[in-house]
Amino acid sequence: MSKKLSIIIVNYNVTQLLRNCLNSIQKYSDVIDQEVIVIDNRSTDSSWGDLIPEFPKVHFIASEINGGFAKANNKAVETATGEYLLILNPDTELEGSYLKEILDFADSKTNFGCLGVRMHDANGDFLPESKRSVPDMMNSFEKLFTSFKKKSSRSYYRNDVDEYGVAEVEVITGAFFLVKKEVYEKIGGLDESYFMYGEDIDICYTLLNNGYQNYYYGKASILHHKGESTVKDEVYLERFYGAMQIFIDKYYRESKPLQYSFMKAGLKLRHKIEKIKLK
Repeated sequence: MSKKLSIIIVNYNVTQLLRNCLNSIQKYSDVIDQEVIVIDNRSTDSSWGDLIPEFPKVHFIASEINGGFAKANNKAVETATGEYLLILNPDTELEGSYLKEILDFADSKTNFGCLGVRMHDANGDFLPESKRSVPDMMNSFEKLFTSFKKKSSRSYYRNDVDEYGVAEVEVITGAFFLVKKEVYEKIGGLDESYFMYGEDIDICYTLLNNGYQNYYYGKASILHHKGESTVKDEVYLERFYGAMQIFIDKYYRESKPLQYSFMKAGLKLRHKIEKIKLK
């Protein structure tokens, strides 16, 4: 039986956050014909198994390998029956019964690409990565090297778009990523050459390049326990800056060689600075 929505969550060693996430889905989304699929990315902590009897309606998959975020999502999507997919981080929580409203909004668009919502952290602070531009030379430089932000500027973080507004944007985050399954499959899903980080920017850009439109839906909010499942160590830095390198290799190396060499040097330098800060 096909559903309207398949919610897909990749879990890795965050059992308690995942429990909160699943509770929030249970609480707020009973009006929709949906399924929830959790794929565990070979956690070293086996306590996620305790959730199986707690959430009998959730479909749990144990991955034999940890091949990263993109690979796990693509694997889970193969089993999904929903018209729409909602890729959701386990460290997020829904905060209202707005999924139907969001799906109606998506249904009303002709070239619907993807949609993201307003995110805030546990302190209630808005997370600017909820709405972004595609990285280019100027905004990458600004993101990498300046803390200076003009409040209304159309920079890497779309400060010109109201936090609670609804607008077309280029990039949203993979923490809450709504897309039609058919479209997701047509463009090849998430690029598995990214292990973690960057794959959300890449898929948003791919959607734009294929003539789809991406949306920020600020009328709905989620809690994102940002970074609580991430240790900021050398492995994190390798993955983060490695992901940005994959992105510029893929999209700028041939088409914009000057921008490419500038961005590559910038990434290298910033990576070095961050490594020194760890010491």
